[in-house]
Amino acid sequence: MGGIASVPGRGRKPKPVETKRASGNVGKRPLNNNAPEFSEVTNIDVPSYMEDLEFASMIWKSIVPELLKNKVLRITDMHNVEGFCLAYENWRKSQREVQCHGIVVEGAQGGPVKNPALTAANEAARQMTMFGALLGLDPASRNRITGASQKKKGNAFAKVLEM
Repeated sequence: MGGIASVPGRGRKPKPVETKRASGNVGKRPLNNNAPEFSEVTNIDVPSYMEDLEFASMIWKSIVPELLKNKVLRITDMHNVEGFCLAYENWRKSQREVQCHGIVVEGAQGGPVKNPALTAANEAARQMTMFGALLGLDPASRNRITGASQKKKGNAFAKVLEM
C-alpha cells in the first residue's frame, strides 16, 4: 500500500484552486473550475461578544484589516479568525498570571506545583500557531498561500564587485 493515502485526511493536503492560481500553477496541470467559491469578506467589525475582551478585540483590529487588504479573507474563514483572537486573549491572560504568581505556585497539599497558567498558555500558543497558519499569518504559510514571488534576475552583489 505504498504511495497512496489509504485513509482520508492522510498525505499532502491538496491546494485550493485559488492558491494554485495565485502561485501561478507551476505544474501547468488543469485546474478544477468547478471548485466552490466562497464570498470574500470586505468589511467586518469585531463581534459583539468580543468587544469587552481586552486582547481579542485588539488583535482583531490588528489582523483583520491586513487580511482584508490582501483579499485573502473569505466568509468561511471567520471561525478561524475568531479562534485565533480568542486563543490570543487566553495566551495573554495566562502570561499575565504567570508573571504575577510565578512559574511555581503552592499546590492544594501545600507543596510546590507547576502554575496551571503555564499549561493554558502553552495550549493557547498551539491554537494560535494552528489558526495563524490557516490564515497565513506566519511567513511559511503566507508563502504557501500566496506562492513564492518571482526571483529577481541578475546578481545583487554585482555593483559591489565593480567598486
